[in-house]
Amino acid sequence: MKILVAIKRVVDYNVKVRPTSDGKSVDIANTKKSINPFCEIAVEEAIRLKEAELATEVVVVSVGPDAVQEQLRTAMALGADRAIQVKTEADLEPLAIGKALKAVIEREDPGLVMLGKQSIDGDNNQTGQILAALTNMPQGTFASHVAIADKRVVVTREVDGGLQTLSLSLPAIITTDLRLNEPRYASLPNIMKAKRKPLFVIDLNEFGIDSEPRVVTTAVESPAQRQPGIKVANAAELVDKLKNEAKVIT
Repeated sequence: MKILVAIKRVVDYNVKVRPTSDGKSVDIANTKKSINPFCEIAVEEAIRLKEAELATEVVVVSVGPDAVQEQLRTAMALGADRAIQVKTEADLEPLAIGKALKAVIEREDPGLVMLGKQSIDGDNNQTGQILAALTNMPQGTFASHVAIADKRVVVTREVDGGLQTLSLSLPAIITTDLRLNEPRYASLPNIMKAKRKPLFVIDLNEFGIDSEPRVVTTAVESPAQRQPGIKVANAAELVDKLKNEAKVIT
């Protein structure tokens, strides 16, 4: 079984981003980039399934400019067998990403597709669900455990009320959550080997899909500064401030 894993290039989670001077976007110039953490979990899970001999090949795909090849090589250093770049200079929305991934799925015919549940830049949490709708494949979102047996995949997913277990027929789409696994680090020998692994580039225009944006960003601003805490002398003063200043009790 072939596993296709979609990854996204994002600003590293340790970097604090700021709005641009015109307040229309986020200033990401000269910032460190990395694989989206949720996508890295998806890569790790696919590699573990291959190591358990439940998969024969792990293919990673990313949609974006040539810069995404850095993250694709990183994924191959972690253990993926080959990579696909869907090349575009445009900043695509989840719908367009879903259409591009659908075209890749039609070419690759994977038995399982894995994605991070969301990216830490847009936080949309949409691409996996959109892709499932476009491909008419069963989906298991927010996965905290994945098991494959008898040509089905069993997904334990995190929901508001606790845990939900789904049994999905293959091929299926899974979006990964934080508690699924802990990604490994790439060793130096594997980093060197990744440079020789195949990376195929496909121009987005070859797919003939409509990638026009549907959403317009009107403003971007930093979160409001949190006010410093204070100490109160006694319970009566605490109640007074909760009632009259915070207005959280009546």
